[in-house]
Amino acid sequence: MVTLRTLSVAEARTVGTDDPKVTHVSATAPRAAQQPDGKQVFATTCAACHQATGLGVEGTYPPLAGSEWINGDEAKLVRIVLNGLTGPVEVAGETYSGAMPPWGGVLKDPEIAAVTTYLRSAWGNKSAPITQATVASIRAATKGRTAPWTVTELAAIPASAKK
Repeated sequence: MVTLRTLSVAEARTVGTDDPKVTHVSATAPRAAQQPDGKQVFATTCAACHQATGLGVEGTYPPLAGSEWINGDEAKLVRIVLNGLTGPVEVAGETYSGAMPPWGGVLKDPEIAAVTTYLRSAWGNKSAPITQATVASIRAATKGRTAPWTVTELAAIPASAKK
């Protein structure tokens, strides 16, 4: 990053001029990359189906508030975000039929970590954050997968399996 500014008289003298209107160019360290905001990622990618309230749409898109899928095994949640989910899914005793699209081709690991962490802490959910390292590990382990997950397939994966 390059910053342009007008020098004080004293600064101008240190660079060999008495003219304080001399513009000095200095290189400054780039700012650290800003981490994605999970709430913002949710608003732009998830809220249309799951609603801003996290309550979903009855019969079609499941609620995220209090969901065992959100508060349960982090590896399964990350798989769903990466590759999507198809077929019926039961949440809090109700069956939902809407398909979830895959977001792995659109969202980067930091965004998935941010949005899943947001889901696990919003609307009364109180589950541990999901790290970028966890997302990266699961993405690498499932890189050959092209189809959305089904509930049956996810049920066959041991809890917290990062493969």
